[in-house]
Amino acid sequence: MAEPTPTASDRLRPPDGLWRRRVASFGHAIRGVWAALRSEVHLQFHAVATVVVIGLGFYFGISRLEWALVALAVACVWAAELVNTAIEALTDLVSPGYHPLAGKAKDVAAGAVLLAALGALLVGALVFGPYVLAVAR
Repeated sequence: MAEPTPTASDRLRPPDGLWRRRVASFGHAIRGVWAALRSEVHLQFHAVATVVVIGLGFYFGISRLEWALVALAVACVWAAELVNTAIEALTDLVSPGYHPLAGKAKDVAAGAVLLAALGALLVGALVFGPYVLAVAR
């Protein structure tokens, strides 16, 4: 006996459990951010800086484009810091003792965070500088 041919709606429906796995993956990601936030002092600093920048954005009433630039800068710093944290954790796992390559991996990852933070600082100066100068006059 032949199998019935699937209807168009059956072909478009995701496999069973796909949505549950997708929702669970968001939960894992959020848990990772919270774990890093609780354990990493630099990420806590970035969190405080993010709150300050958001507050300044509302205070000065920055434009939509400025919000987009600030959001991208903040996201880049957070992403770089989270990747740095992951690289440090994995490096410590596979190389608990000192190894020059382990040190290099950690230094390069920290350098990525530094560049992202400097870029965010430049975006902040370009976005908020004119507002601060206008208030200072």
